[in-house]
Amino acid sequence: MTKILVVDDDPTLLRFLQDFLREEKYSVIAAPNGNEALRLAYREHPDLVVLDVMMPGMDGWEVTARLREMSDVPIILLTAKSSEADKLRGFGLGVDDYLTKPFSFAELNARIQAVLNRARHKPFSERNLLQIGDLEVDLDRRELRRGGQPVALTPTEFRLMEVLARNAGKAVAETELVREVWGAYRQENTTTVRRYIFLLRKKIEPQPDEPRYILTVRGYGYRLEGG
Repeated sequence: MTKILVVDDDPTLLRFLQDFLREEKYSVIAAPNGNEALRLAYREHPDLVVLDVMMPGMDGWEVTARLREMSDVPIILLTAKSSEADKLRGFGLGVDDYLTKPFSFAELNARIQAVLNRARHKPFSERNLLQIGDLEVDLDRRELRRGGQPVALTPTEFRLMEVLARNAGKAVAETELVREVWGAYRQENTTTVRRYIFLLRKKIEPQPDEPRYILTVRGYGYRLEGG
């Protein structure tokens, strides 16, 4: 049974959402705030998250960003805001769909089914691959292989690898990596980039202290080479 995590600080709406989704034969877990949502996501591994944006404390933007650090779970945002800037912000953080309040439960269910179908049935007949030497970045399956062997990456590590791979052979500034990987609205800094570069090198470099794939461009950023 498909498991859905519903997150909203409005207890009435949260209860109605749970009742409706259970009637539609989903397994439902619910959280009234961002901290509880992250705890449940880590413990329960939902197949999809329906997430309210405007919550006190940790809002939906922050929850989305933190979810994306540990998972590629599909996310549908619920919000009273309908501006293009807010939608672009959500998609920039990696959400899969965006539903503006007020909405009908029937529309929500249609969006859920569409997002789940995209997640489960991506066409692989034309694979979206980036080949850099013996490194292969599979954008459809969100996988990295070196010499044909899979390399286990976290979602954040993969996004960092993807940005470097799309710019293979070119120097990418640390500030650009922050913007592309974490989004313009996160408060990450270049120290975070360096930590993740260190983690990536430990996984893909034969000798991490003498990297041949991810090269440092002193005073600027990093460049991905084919080794």
